[in-house]
Amino acid sequence: MKIHEYQGKEVLRKYQVPVPEGKVAFTVDEAVAAYNELGGGVCAVKAQIHAGGRGKGTLYDPENPSSVVMEGGVKIAKNEAEVKEFAGNILGNLLVTHQTGAEGRVVKRILIEQGCKIARELYAGIVLDRERSMDAFMVSTEGGMEIEKVAAETPERIVKAHIDPGTGLRPFQASKLAFALGLEGKQHKSAVKFFVALYRAYRETDASLAEINPLVITEDGDVIALDAKINFDDNALFRHKDILEYRDLDEEDTAEIEASKFNLNYIKLDGNVGCMVNGAGLAMATMDLVKLAGGEPANFLDVGGAASAETVENGFRIILTDPNVKAILINIFGGIVRCDRVAEGVVEAVNALDGVNIPVIVRLAGTNAEKAGEILQASGLNFLVAKDFEDAAKKVTEAVAK
Repeated sequence: MKIHEYQGKEVLRKYQVPVPEGKVAFTVDEAVAAYNELGGGVCAVKAQIHAGGRGKGTLYDPENPSSVVMEGGVKIAKNEAEVKEFAGNILGNLLVTHQTGAEGRVVKRILIEQGCKIARELYAGIVLDRERSMDAFMVSTEGGMEIEKVAAETPERIVKAHIDPGTGLRPFQASKLAFALGLEGKQHKSAVKFFVALYRAYRETDASLAEINPLVITEDGDVIALDAKINFDDNALFRHKDILEYRDLDEEDTAEIEASKFNLNYIKLDGNVGCMVNGAGLAMATMDLVKLAGGEPANFLDVGGAASAETVENGFRIILTDPNVKAILINIFGGIVRCDRVAEGVVEAVNALDGVNIPVIVRLAGTNAEKAGEILQASGLNFLVAKDFEDAAKKVTEAVAK
């Protein structure tokens, strides 16, 4: 689950991670009031959406998407008049960044934050390294830049410390990371304290990502999280009711929200082949094979180990909300679930949806697979039954090409 920057900073404050003082606003009047409550002076006016690159994005009028309102979703205001101007230009308008795609996101809230005198901009981030089965704490002197770009162009400027989950971040590791950033004296001491607190916040909230970009050194030598991007493991949210309250449905794909209601694991992609599979591993393999066959997956959809008529129907309905889908591939392995029951569920689902007007390719393997094929053939519906995995990928890409 993703949260907004201001919410991430609320989490960090609970763990004594230094962040600037700020207040969220949903209207221009609230923005002006927040500015005055913070004591005036120089402040940042920041659009709050679940996407990066806000400062380099472009704001458009949602009723006239070709009309540019303002460049940049993050602005520095020197007085109340500028806060009012920037807030008015940001709120309610469409912010397009390199992460949102051309469709952009409508900005419904902004963060008004006290300014600070920046001496250096750095980077710090924590993520799980699945190959090492350890958390990776990364720092870089290239703050303010996309870490992917730094990794591609100057990987030597990223320093990592792998953290044993049994011991956590050790003081010597935090010290090593601070030295890697060229910090000494007060700055080094502040950075070590910052890194230890950040890692504690990451672990205790079951975060899947904690990224501070930029991490700034002020002219007074303080270390502050000027930005905060924190994502959480959905499977652990039952332990964090307070964090779950941060969920902003306006920032999530409507199909993904609908899928979550039925415990379906759905992620929208950019292709035109709808995929319905049981099991995450098989779903990944299915998408790979579709790509190898020349197709483009439109989604990741795992209907779980027991694919019933209800789950298949809900899966069909969610896939069909994507107008880009030109064909659907159902790939089910009957281990726990019987293939004949899945076939019956597929037939029931298509009938319940008053037919599906795009090609449906079905590959069923495992328990009672032959009987399942007979059920599909006898249904009178226009299914294309594949004999194996490769044949399924070939048939669906051919169907999309027609």
